[in-house]
Amino acid sequence: MFVKKKEAPAPLALTPLEKSPLEQPRAAIAPQPQQPPPPRPKPASLFSQGLTVRGDIVGDVEVHVDCAVLGDVKVGKLVVGPNARIEGSIVAQAIEIHGLVIGSVTAQAVRLYGTARVDGDITHEQLAMETGAEFQGRSLKFRRPAPPQPQAQPAPQAQPQAQAPQGYSPVAQPHQPHPAPQAAPAPPSASQTPYSHTH
Repeated sequence: MFVKKKEAPAPLALTPLEKSPLEQPRAAIAPQPQQPPPPRPKPASLFSQGLTVRGDIVGDVEVHVDCAVLGDVKVGKLVVGPNARIEGSIVAQAIEIHGLVIGSVTAQAVRLYGTARVDGDITHEQLAMETGAEFQGRSLKFRRPAPPQPQAQPAPQAQPQAQAPQGYSPVAQPHQPHPAPQAAPAPPSASQTPYSHTH
């Protein structure tokens, strides 16, 4: 007769479940500091064709002009469109010109495209001109101010040392007798006058 062996149950190979984030200790879940979103670039201001602006345009923004401007323009970046006509001075960080400018232009970087016409001086650090661009005036380079030279400091003058009280001496010195007072000169005799002189 066969005796049946009792089969031992196979050991279960179970791995413990990971704790859910809710069961983890609070110290382990440190709130991450939220970083501010990157600043959005400011949208460019657009002056479209058909407009006429009489007066100055001032602001630290990017401006696209495709119209007539009768006045000065001082902005961060300026794009002069192919239909634009600006009669006045222009000052900006960077200028791209496709149209007509009658007046002085001042910027670090100036680019004249093939349809550009400029009648005035251009002051710049960088100037680029495409074939076909017309420019009548002077091209002037920015002159950066020279760095200030360190001024020579005058040599410090020796400060007079404070007199030590009489009788006090930090270093032992031999005692010196005080000089005897000198006798006062004798008054002039009656025979001498202020105008006479004896030898």
